[in-house]
Amino acid sequence: MALIALVPPTRPHRSRLAGWPATRGAGHPTPGARRATDGTRHAEATAARETHGTWHATAGAPCSGPTARHRWYGRLLTLAGLALLPWMGYLAGTLPPAEAALWVALDSLEALCLLTAGVRLTTGRPGHRATAGVAAALLAADACVDVATSGPGAELLAALAMAAGAELPLAALCAVLATRRASCAGRG
Repeated sequence: MALIALVPPTRPHRSRLAGWPATRGAGHPTPGARRATDGTRHAEATAARETHGTWHATAGAPCSGPTARHRWYGRLLTLAGLALLPWMGYLAGTLPPAEAALWVALDSLEALCLLTAGVRLTTGRPGHRATAGVAAALLAADACVDVATSGPGAELLAALAMAAGAELPLAALCAVLATRRASCAGRG
């Protein structure tokens, strides 16, 4: 069984974490640094986490932050969330008011979830899984309702193209991100 080391992403002030191992760079422990194994150090870690931000729990090796793949996924989700903003304006201006309110509300929730998950992935903060899961469900529902409510002809083709080209692939990516844990650099 591997010990779990709590490693801060940045070096905390020594007065707040007396007795914690010194770190170098972005939270990598110095050689020979001790790991937290007793309740006192766990209490200090909890207090430091509340003061200094996110700590990475790892089994044996410290996380160095988000992997390049997770940063790329985060940027993609953030870009998709930002792309929904002008789309919502277009929908509000072209649809009847009652319909526009529903579609804009749905797209607003999608954008909020995509932006939250994207920023958390890009910065390496935990908590992207829940918002990615909600985004996946909303995007899949949006694609289904778009196709089901579109009229025949060009409107149906546009709904199918948007579902197949944007909404369902993005929903699949969000579903994968929601079900997989963020891994440490070099492991995934």
